[in-house]
Amino acid sequence: MDRSAASAYVYAKAGGMLAKSFVGTRATKLFSVKSLRELYTLLFDDAVPAIPEVLLAKEVENRAERQFLSDYISLIKNYSHPSPILIALLRFYDYDNLKEIGTALSLGEKNIPVIADVQDFSVLNYKAWPNIQKITENSPVSWYNKVPAITEQQNFDTRLDAQYIHELWNAVSRLSADDRKIAETVVGKEISVRNILWVLRLKVFYKMKGEDIVEKLAFASEKHTKRDNFAGEALKILDKEVDSWDAWKDWKYSQHLNPHEEGVIWELDPTWVEKSFNREIVSHFMRLFHKNPMSVMSLVAWFKIKQNELDCIRTVAEGLRLDVESDKMMDVAGIEKSIASR
Repeated sequence: MDRSAASAYVYAKAGGMLAKSFVGTRATKLFSVKSLRELYTLLFDDAVPAIPEVLLAKEVENRAERQFLSDYISLIKNYSHPSPILIALLRFYDYDNLKEIGTALSLGEKNIPVIADVQDFSVLNYKAWPNIQKITENSPVSWYNKVPAITEQQNFDTRLDAQYIHELWNAVSRLSADDRKIAETVVGKEISVRNILWVLRLKVFYKMKGEDIVEKLAFASEKHTKRDNFAGEALKILDKEVDSWDAWKDWKYSQHLNPHEEGVIWELDPTWVEKSFNREIVSHFMRLFHKNPMSVMSLVAWFKIKQNELDCIRTVAEGLRLDVESDKMMDVAGIEKSIASR
């Protein structure tokens, strides 16, 4: 079918999938289940496997991921030439797989880790396990041609993250003018937020100094200035004291800060900030899907919304395995109780 017919079909199909998904107010159904067996039955149509709880939790997570990727790939295959950004989104899973493979090999594992299957869109040769050079040969990450030492892994992972971001941004630049304008805003904001959250976690949890954090950020250019599209906002908070409300109260994103109570000792909570940002980002993508029907960006939004659903499924599966209360799981996933009560 031609591109306009394919876009109409894909949007209708994607909308139908989204209507059945556990997103928005429907996300609370995930957190209302009382057991892993009940969660499995809610998500899948076949009989629950007769396996131990710990294995069932992993099966739920792995199968949910396989279903998400399979559904997405089935949508983009309706295009004879899918937009580069739709393919670039899948690269996240190839690179994440490579991180897992590098870790497994460095630890001397004999079996390949569970791989997120992006089917024909993969740039890696997983059949070449355990030969890391053959796995990455002729791919954009052919530089990852040796098993990293434990001390090298973080640097390898950081380089993979940076490469993924730049490939995604390059795909944004190849969009039509209208789609590119939207993508530059939403994708650029998401990358900027990830840099901000990285700074907050390193400052609060690891007590790292600003100059040591800079090398771990993703930059749009080599100049590393506060005007950088990706890291500019993160650079502006490098030297803020994390235990001073006055230092943060006028911050550009102060609405995402954990609450401050007069007379009570306050310290910035990166987890709170991350959940607040994530709620905003997911809400934005929900609006984007419906506001831009039959556009490339509607499918980008679908991908991001379903990614968030997958994160919620993982939270519930692990929570049930560890016997965590529903309210706590919702808090971890960043689901507001006000939504649950609707």
